[in-house]
Amino acid sequence: MTDTSKKTPDRRGPIFKTLLRWIDSEAGVDQVPPGYEKKVDWLRIIPFIVLHAGCLGVIWVGWSWTAVAVAILLYMIRMFAITGFYHRYFSHKTFQTDRSWQFLFAVLGNSSVQRGPIWWAAHHRHHHRYADKTGDVHSPVIHGFLWSHMGWLTTQANFRTKTEYAGDWVRFPELRWLNRFDIVVPVLLAFALYGFGNLLAQVAPSLGTSGMQMVVWGFFISSTVLFHATNTINSLSHIFGRRRYRTPDNSRNNVFLALITLGEGWHNNHHHYSVSTRQGFFWWEIDITYYLLLLLERLKIIRNLRPVPERVKHPNPVDAMAAP
Repeated sequence: MTDTSKKTPDRRGPIFKTLLRWIDSEAGVDQVPPGYEKKVDWLRIIPFIVLHAGCLGVIWVGWSWTAVAVAILLYMIRMFAITGFYHRYFSHKTFQTDRSWQFLFAVLGNSSVQRGPIWWAAHHRHHHRYADKTGDVHSPVIHGFLWSHMGWLTTQANFRTKTEYAGDWVRFPELRWLNRFDIVVPVLLAFALYGFGNLLAQVAPSLGTSGMQMVVWGFFISSTVLFHATNTINSLSHIFGRRRYRTPDNSRNNVFLALITLGEGWHNNHHHYSVSTRQGFFWWEIDITYYLLLLLERLKIIRNLRPVPERVKHPNPVDAMAAP
C-alpha cells in the first residue's frame, strides 16, 4: 500500500499566489525565510523579463521618427515624474501640492513601471537611513554593482512595501490602490500606445508607424531605458564621480548621470542635504527637474519649495564630517 501520511507539499498555492502578485502586489505577502534574501524569484519577475525582451520587437516592427520621438518624450515626462515626485515629493517632501495633483503625478510615476509611489518612497527612505551600510539593500559598496543596479529588485525580500517607512502616504486610499495594483497603469499605457499607433497608421500613413511599433518604442524601449537610467543612481552614483561633501556614505556627484536623470546625478549633494528641492546646489550644476518644478510653482500647481541654505552649501570642516 502507498503511504499517504507523508504527502509532497502542494506547490499550487504558492505558485498561484506568485502569479496573483503580478496584478495585486500585496496578495499574500509572506515572511521571507532566512537565507532567501538574495534568492531570485524567477516566476515573480517574469513581467520584468518581458519588459526587457519586448525591446527585441524592434527587429520586426522597425523604427520611425515618430515612434522614436514618442519614446523620448515619454522618457522625459516619466523621468520627471520619478525624479520630481516619486523622489523629491513622495520620498523627501521637499515641496507641497494639492491631493489631486499628488495623485496625477503618482499615476505618471507609476506609468514608468517602477512600482507604486508608496513602495518607491518607503524603499528610498530605508536607503537613506542605512546608506552604504549593511542594511542598505542596494548599496554597490556592500553588494556589488549588478546587485545594486537591479538584482535587489528580483527577490521576495524587496517586493513588500515597507509601510513602516511611509505612514504619511498610507492614509491616502487612492495611493494605496495605485501602489497595490501597480501594473494597471503601465498596461493601460501600452494599450493606449497601440491605439495611438494604429490611429496614426490610418490618418497619417506617411509617418510610417503602427500600433505595435509604437508599443515597442513608446513602452518597451522607453520604459527599459528609463528603468536603467533611474537605477544608475543606486549603482553608479555610489561608485563614480566627485565627493564635495564628506557624507557617511559613498555618494558622488556625476554630471553625466545628472543629465540623463534630469538632475539626480548630484547625489553627493543630495545625501548631504536631502530635504532640499534642488539637488544641483550651484548654478553650474544642471538640475532640469528643479527648473521644471519652478515652472510648476509659477503655475501654482506646487508650492513651498525648500531651498538650500548657504550654510549647507559651504559647511565648515566640522559640519562636513557630520551626518546630514
